[in-house]
Amino acid sequence: MAIAFGSHASDARLTIAAGIVAGPRAETPASGREGEQPRNEFRWFDASHPSPNPASEAAGRHALALAAESRRGGVLLVLLSGGASSLVAVPAGDVLLSDKVAAAHALMNAGVAIADLNCVRKHLSAIKGGRLAAAASRTITLAISDVHGPIADDPAVIGSGPTVADPTTFADAIRIVRDAGIAPALPPRVTAHLERAEDETPKPGDARLSKAAFEVIGHRRMAMDGARDEARKRGYLVQIVEPPTSGEARQAGLAFAAAALRDATEQPMCIIASGETTVHVRGNGRGGRNQEFALAAAPLVRAARKRSWIAALGSVGTDGIDGPTDAAGAIVDITTVQRAATAGLRLEQALESNGAYDFFQPLGDLIMWGPTGTNVGDLHVLLVAPGRFSN
Repeated sequence: MAIAFGSHASDARLTIAAGIVAGPRAETPASGREGEQPRNEFRWFDASHPSPNPASEAAGRHALALAAESRRGGVLLVLLSGGASSLVAVPAGDVLLSDKVAAAHALMNAGVAIADLNCVRKHLSAIKGGRLAAAASRTITLAISDVHGPIADDPAVIGSGPTVADPTTFADAIRIVRDAGIAPALPPRVTAHLERAEDETPKPGDARLSKAAFEVIGHRRMAMDGARDEARKRGYLVQIVEPPTSGEARQAGLAFAAAALRDATEQPMCIIASGETTVHVRGNGRGGRNQEFALAAAPLVRAARKRSWIAALGSVGTDGIDGPTDAAGAIVDITTVQRAATAGLRLEQALESNGAYDFFQPLGDLIMWGPTGTNVGDLHVLLVAPGRFSN
């Protein structure tokens, strides 16, 4: 969801909260000074994620109006978090919102990484890629990051960088589309807009961004630190995987499980990683990247039993939403493959159809948190310990 509102008049400050974390983060800046009554002027836009809806466009246009208002004197405070790319959207030129949705779907289904996806989004937008800050006099952005690579916590990628300079170009966007092999599937208005390459995004050194400040106040390491602290309380030896998880979800799941089990010892261990993977959609099943991550790893987790180990792996989205489903992710253990076979579920078929949700749901192995009100990417945890088995 996205919020845009005006704060107390004496603050000379206008505030925009955009992203999955918009609601909780908007509450504190909205209040006035001690003893003063806050000005009740904020508007709530019921925007959607991962695809924008008409409310997303209304939120984006209101945000640009606040930016223009700030030019009369004041500061535009922007509270930014993951999901803002779809929650605040203003199509550029004659591009329609439906055109942007179609382009984004094509890129996501092709497994394009978030940085490249946002490059194209910025060049189809009238608010992203520094354009919001360019429309204001002065901006201060506080961001919670769900961006892990190729540059960790890159301000130009978080929420498609509405308040920072954009180093990418129309030529980059066209290359990404061509490399993904989706050019024939794009709406004609999208193709024409990218090829015209008019009105490039603000670049580093642009004078319009000289009074734009940016600070990351939350990131994936915080999620790993929280998991580490809890695991240690429960007696686990903790190992943190420092590089962010990336690439195709099923391959990343296999790699994580293989490395974690290879490093297992006779002491109970908790191996923690985080990042964000992609899914190249091949079938019509239901699922998300965390569910597919866990599903692919299930056979390796099962094999831990042959070494007399008990093992379980969970992969979750910290926002509580994994892909277009109501699950945050899924968990697998040494019994998952056998329980699935007993229930008539075929793991290979579920992977082939991208149907991890329908695989895990009958087993009761989906993780159902609901929206958490935060988003720093995905968290992967594997627990392994020596075990005893009756058969």
